[in-house]
Amino acid sequence: MNFKLIFLLSVFFSTVSVGSAHAEKIPDYFKPYAPIFTDKEVYTWTDKVHITVVAPSWNANKNGIDTIGTQERHFIKIHTSEHSLKPYKLTETDFNSGVFTGEVILTGFLHDVDDDGNPDTNPRTSGDGPTNGFLEVERDGGLTISFEFADGVVLTTSAMISWNVGEMTFDKQTFLVGDTAKIQVTDPDMNLNPEAVDRIKVEISSNSDEAGIIVDAIETGDDSGIFETAFSFTQTSTSSGNRLFAIPDDSIYAKYEDNTIPHPNSIQDDLDIQIKSKLESEISPIQRISISDVLFTNSFDMPAELAINETSQIVGKISNNQDYDQPFVYIIQVKDDSGSVVLLSWIQGELTSNQSLDLSQSWVPTKANNYFIETFVWKSLNDKVPLSPNSAQSYLIG
Repeated sequence: MNFKLIFLLSVFFSTVSVGSAHAEKIPDYFKPYAPIFTDKEVYTWTDKVHITVVAPSWNANKNGIDTIGTQERHFIKIHTSEHSLKPYKLTETDFNSGVFTGEVILTGFLHDVDDDGNPDTNPRTSGDGPTNGFLEVERDGGLTISFEFADGVVLTTSAMISWNVGEMTFDKQTFLVGDTAKIQVTDPDMNLNPEAVDRIKVEISSNSDEAGIIVDAIETGDDSGIFETAFSFTQTSTSSGNRLFAIPDDSIYAKYEDNTIPHPNSIQDDLDIQIKSKLESEISPIQRISISDVLFTNSFDMPAELAINETSQIVGKISNNQDYDQPFVYIIQVKDDSGSVVLLSWIQGELTSNQSLDLSQSWVPTKANNYFIETFVWKSLNDKVPLSPNSAQSYLIG
């Protein structure tokens, strides 16, 4: 109830007590007082409209519940430019209150809101009040309520009707592997039935699974226009149901297609509402892989010393410290004592859960020198996030 209505009611009840009201059986036509209120100034196309009329002059029976709106020449009419309900009855809220209420459900027009090729609304106009009214409306326009208070005296109020642009949010900007992620979508236009819980579809994906999943977001109440859904992450299984395959450092995407966007857009236009979050591991990136110092072997995989003009294998070992697969690139770099790079190679791959792997690169030293050998593990050549501290060793040859 808005402030204006509270003020008017307080004025009314300060002069007319509930227990001893002096109700007038005939309205005072020369002092028409019956303000009409709606619970909103702007409605969407399938809203429920709550109507209140403060009309103490129409409180004819102080010991009973009165009605207004259906008396001859004193009708209440609820209408748009093309559809109307008349007469429409409102009933008194209590004995001797002089306050009359009712409601009407707006039923929109034929329109496909989920892009499946079929209309999702049931437009109709019927009912005589106080709570059984249905009124067909368009996307843009208005709703008018009029009360013939007396002969030649018509009191009115109006409200707008408009679609809205949906909004969507994650409950966190960053999720951990074991988290359950929640999404909230606010779109009053999708409250298609204000007396039942509605559902909408939300698409969710990750860098590791661009196809992703489609989940239902459930309205939080019969008439809220707010929809919520939740999903979990998996690193060991394919996406299914409300479970999305994603690995740490993936971006997490959600998309909701809004097929009810306001003027000046066309009724047939749609808008993709998209948001992004991030998945991270409880293990910091620099600790996800362990790396050992390199050793040298000969062609028979036996330990060997580096020698000039002889082929040796530079062998390093890496281990995955996580319970899920980890893509990596392993880089070997050899410099001489002047800082010049004499060898640079890399190996790309993926470690499975808790896997250890030996990696090697052949090298033929061509001159005596003090060589500096470094090994790195990054997520990829394009994403140079270190997954382990670097390993560095010096070797004197000759």
